[in-house]
Amino acid sequence: MASPPPARQHKARLRADMSLIGGIRPPIAVLSVLLLTLSGITALVLGRVDNTGVPKAVLTSQQHFAEDGAIALRASIDESVKDVTRSAALFSAGQPVTGDAVLDKLGSTYQKWMGTAVVEIRTGKLVAARGETVPLTSVDLSSLSGEDGLAPRMVQQQNGEVRLLSFGLLTWPGKPQLLLVASRNLKFPGISLGQFRSIAVVDSGGTILSEDGIADPASARNSIDRKDLTASREQLKEFAGQAARRAQQDPRSSKEPGTGGYQGVSGSLLGGKLSGDRSVAGYATLAAAEPGERTTATGLGLSVVSMVRVTEESGRAQSPVFGLATGGALLVLGALAVAVLLGTVQRPLLRLFLESRRLTRGDLTRPVTVPGYGEAHRIGGALERLRRQLLGESPEDTGPAVRPSGVRRVGTRALLAVCAVLLLAWSAPLMLLVNRADSTAEVPRQLVNDQRERTDTLSDRVRRALNEGDADLQSVASLIGDKTSPEAMQTVLERTYNENRRYRSLYVVDAHGAIQAREGKKPKVIQANRISDKPLRLLGRGGKEPVVVAAAEIPGRGGARLVGEFRVAFFNALLTRPGLGVVRLVDDHNKVIAGNTGFLAFQPLPDAHLKDLVEASTQRLGKKPQPSGVLYRDNGMRIAAAAPFSGGGSAQSLHWSVVSWQPVDHLPIPEYDTQNRTVLAGLLGAAAAVACLGWLHMVVARPMRTLADRAEALAGGDRKTVLFPQHHDEVGAVTRSLELIRQQLQGQRRQQPRRTPPPGPNPPGTGGARQDPPERQAQPPYQEPYPPQQYPPQQYTRN
Repeated sequence: MASPPPARQHKARLRADMSLIGGIRPPIAVLSVLLLTLSGITALVLGRVDNTGVPKAVLTSQQHFAEDGAIALRASIDESVKDVTRSAALFSAGQPVTGDAVLDKLGSTYQKWMGTAVVEIRTGKLVAARGETVPLTSVDLSSLSGEDGLAPRMVQQQNGEVRLLSFGLLTWPGKPQLLLVASRNLKFPGISLGQFRSIAVVDSGGTILSEDGIADPASARNSIDRKDLTASREQLKEFAGQAARRAQQDPRSSKEPGTGGYQGVSGSLLGGKLSGDRSVAGYATLAAAEPGERTTATGLGLSVVSMVRVTEESGRAQSPVFGLATGGALLVLGALAVAVLLGTVQRPLLRLFLESRRLTRGDLTRPVTVPGYGEAHRIGGALERLRRQLLGESPEDTGPAVRPSGVRRVGTRALLAVCAVLLLAWSAPLMLLVNRADSTAEVPRQLVNDQRERTDTLSDRVRRALNEGDADLQSVASLIGDKTSPEAMQTVLERTYNENRRYRSLYVVDAHGAIQAREGKKPKVIQANRISDKPLRLLGRGGKEPVVVAAAEIPGRGGARLVGEFRVAFFNALLTRPGLGVVRLVDDHNKVIAGNTGFLAFQPLPDAHLKDLVEASTQRLGKKPQPSGVLYRDNGMRIAAAAPFSGGGSAQSLHWSVVSWQPVDHLPIPEYDTQNRTVLAGLLGAAAAVACLGWLHMVVARPMRTLADRAEALAGGDRKTVLFPQHHDEVGAVTRSLELIRQQLQGQRRQQPRRTPPPGPNPPGTGGARQDPPERQAQPPYQEPYPPQQYPPQQYTRN
């Protein structure tokens, strides 16, 4: 079989010598693959048309609304159960009282139960009752002594309504053991629904236990309204069934990785059209605030479903032609850039490699083909001069190095810059100019409504937390009385402090403010400010931390009071809600008290718009102030809302407000989604260009400049400088060939006969013969210490 041509064998050896990760080929190949992939992704992503009609931001907002309802319901149930058990324990620690006294005291302190009752456990006799009839027939008194016998349970009344029963034991020495029972419904406390919204509590089987927001169809004014209400109830039942099925999954797998947020299962649902509007819903299971924690409410298997009807947004029509045109433009520019790299950078370098390898093999008959531009032209010129020197000419005969002029001066760096300009001409407009969402972007009105209603719900939650804290102190203070010993008082404070993590410090003071018993951290309130007739106060203005204080008078102790200082972290945790942006709790002077992000105590709101919004929300419209929500389009689009305390209780006198705001560009709105995808495509294109062209600059452009200088120096007569290749690539191969040529030129120089100096006149007294100095005469004739060796090209390696 005939052997392949020498040129083909040479190219095969070239491919074998080149490194897989170095050289000029890998960066150009990677750049080609990246540009081709990015072109396809751009055509698909930027040309995608979303025809759902409901922006993702609206669906996500409904999910967050359901999470707010689940948090409020879970906190309400847990607090209600805890109040029953704590009150029973406090009554049992004191002197025996009648069942009527227990219920009267409980009713005057808390107003959260539909009905309460006291039952004698041994006989089942009803001792006392208040409010609606408690369904005691559903309670098996004989099972109370078993495991979880006092756990709360849900029972259904004859009218179909569901009640949650909570239990506590009243135990006194020598007295029959009594059972305290409190009944409450599953209504949501303080949820602001707004218009066209309904909310429901669903059990694990998808049955609606309670609902709010949809009127009874029988109360409709006409047949059209009746049909509309009936269809809304059917849609809510359908959503309830879907939510119950989805609630069975693991919370960790119900969300996208890295989203975090709510600890339970939550999501959004898209329903059908009704009267031209689309029904959307959010659902959330009752979950504890911390991962892995279980509470009474979380063990009931309940879920919250909120439904609202929204108008479908037509949005700005986007054609897939834009994505196809953008991807095609990248293909054209990318192909042009790759062609420039192949024709002006890769091909000349490979030609230099072949020419240098030919010279090292001794093929000197044919002149070197010199590339036309930049460093490659300089290296090719140097190789031609070295070829002539290998044929016997001196460096002086070959002439000096001729630097290219005009267009031939364009080097590798300039060519890489041209390619960078071509690719950035596609990336820069996408990052800075194309598909920009300006101040005229369409923001769904539902987002503004949801921001307002969620802020109002959060404001009510903070107000209820303050009222519950004040009620707890009043309950504990009334049970301490005038006969409690200091040791027993300390025990009561310790139990209350451990059960209520809202306090940083609990202490009892006398009429002069001196502390008689304390639990928790050192009080921040000075002695002169510990006595006040106000149940709730805000102190610490001018300091580093606000101090919220609640106090309740202890009956029969001459003006002594039980004082509790709230933790600021407790309010910060209440304000932490996903999807609301920045949330601040402000006092009656619009100074910040707490927030879900970092803040300075008593600092003003960041701008005058928010201050005006808070002041506008405090104006009474009817019987009470109303929350406000607005979309600001100046200085960056953002949604803001403010909600003052309203609803009664001791916290109402504080006149605090909750204000929230968030930039619109962080929301998944179609205009901003398109802008973000466009910017991302531009960034990816710029990153690919910078990475691959920077790679080429490091492995090709910069080494070639150094190699051009060394090649010209070698051609100019420098035989002492050893040329070491830095990388195992094309440039390194040319460097190795030049080193071999240098060694060959050195060998030629040693093999040339030495020139004898012409005879000259002898100094006087030498007798006509030239005499060397004595030290030269004593030395033996010079011999080469190491004979010159010739290294074939295939045996030369870098040390």
